[in-house]
Amino acid sequence: MVPLDKLDQITRRFEFLEAKLSSGADPSEIAALSREYSELKPVTAEIAAYRQALSDLEEAEEMLADPEMRALAEDELPRLKDRIPEMEARLRVALLPKDAADARPAIVEIRPGTGGEEAALFAGDLLRMYQKYAESMGWRFDLMELAETELGGVKEAMARIEGEGVFARLKFESGVHRVQRVPETEAGGRIHTSAATVAVLPEAEDVEIDIPAGDIRIDTMRSSGAGGQHVNTTDSAVRITHVPTGIVVTSSEKSQHQNRANAMAVLRARLYDMERMRADDARAADRKAQVGSGDRSERIRTYNYPQGRMTDHRIGLTLYRLSEIMAGDLTEVTDALIAEDQAAKLAEMEA
Repeated sequence: MVPLDKLDQITRRFEFLEAKLSSGADPSEIAALSREYSELKPVTAEIAAYRQALSDLEEAEEMLADPEMRALAEDELPRLKDRIPEMEARLRVALLPKDAADARPAIVEIRPGTGGEEAALFAGDLLRMYQKYAESMGWRFDLMELAETELGGVKEAMARIEGEGVFARLKFESGVHRVQRVPETEAGGRIHTSAATVAVLPEAEDVEIDIPAGDIRIDTMRSSGAGGQHVNTTDSAVRITHVPTGIVVTSSEKSQHQNRANAMAVLRARLYDMERMRADDARAADRKAQVGSGDRSERIRTYNYPQGRMTDHRIGLTLYRLSEIMAGDLTEVTDALIAEDQAAKLAEMEA
């Protein structure tokens, strides 16, 4: 049985938010209140349906005593008794503690790992995979930084993805992605193993991460690239160093103003991510054993091209549809990771 007092608290909070937004909330509060309202709305709909089902069950059981209504009640009771446990399961998931960052835009960073030029080509494949996935989800995909190799591989890529539930669905992508295939650069037809790293950071709001001007050093420098009229002509590239942590971020698009904005957004995201990791460490010493550890050094997935196979090592998921996955069809993978994370949290709560 789901705790009814907890359901009452959620319903009251939703009603408060609804009244607050209807009466005209303070402009500084509207964004946060609207976000919480949107998160609670489907939960309160589930609660209302669950309460109605409990009421229907009670009414059907009372009808058993009425000879004229007994047959109807006997038909209705099995359906309700099957339905209510399913509703309780959905509610238990809905009542799990929420990651405050789940509804935020995400900043995705991709870099080649071991494997030389082949690793850079694979990093480019991953970038296109996430871009196509974002498009299929109706999300906005903005490329913030892209440095390419002469063969079209990626030295470093950074993208901002915005839309409903972006970080919630992408946060489990952080880690080392390994590829096994015959490289385009390999004449002998031998299978090589290469890797690329992916980091998914929730975007931080200005009010959450205060960065004093004295904590950063901003350097401008000339852009570098494969060529073109905008390269090496102006000091547009920006490098920002966060002195207390030593974090360095760069942006080298055409506009120096946009570069500063991009670099500051990435710096805030990295500092916010550090705070999240620190909080996670404090809450759970075994965080690295969880699906959502976000450990950048953990090998999370292998893409085997000869067998058309993708394996996620954290949850033992193997799918023989690699071409579709690389074309952006990640829904089955992300759904499985979310379900595993929810199951682990439910087990922890029940224990």
